[in-house]
Amino acid sequence: MLPGLLLAETIGEVSTVFKWIGPNDRIVVEAFDDPKVEGVTCYLSRAKTGGVKGGLGLAEDRAEASIACRQVGPISFRGELRDGEEVFRERTSLVFKTMQVVRFFDRKRNALVYLVYSDRVIEGSPQNAVTAIPILSWGKP
Repeated sequence: MLPGLLLAETIGEVSTVFKWIGPNDRIVVEAFDDPKVEGVTCYLSRAKTGGVKGGLGLAEDRAEASIACRQVGPISFRGELRDGEEVFRERTSLVFKTMQVVRFFDRKRNALVYLVYSDRVIEGSPQNAVTAIPILSWGKP
């Protein structure tokens, strides 16, 4: 499955700014499974702009995002992993801005590292968040 086709599942959201017209600004928590690493789920929290533009999908969301990935079962790889490989992407403006998650494999420490950041065609943002998962055996209880 291509990263662009991954759909995040909304876990929950909270309202941050009341808007008289259109949806409120909010923080959304979403989850997605790594398409090439079975047993890993990532959780993203990010800002969603409300108002009329946000309701119509025309607003540009802020660049801030947070990520936490966890081992949720036995880890196995579906194909070869490439460092910096995109595992998730979502548009955060009508055309020019995206939020993406990329994966690195820290072989020395036997850990998977996930980085979330936002980029724009002309100017990106240095705001980012990182999480790491040590690859542990998953025993039976």
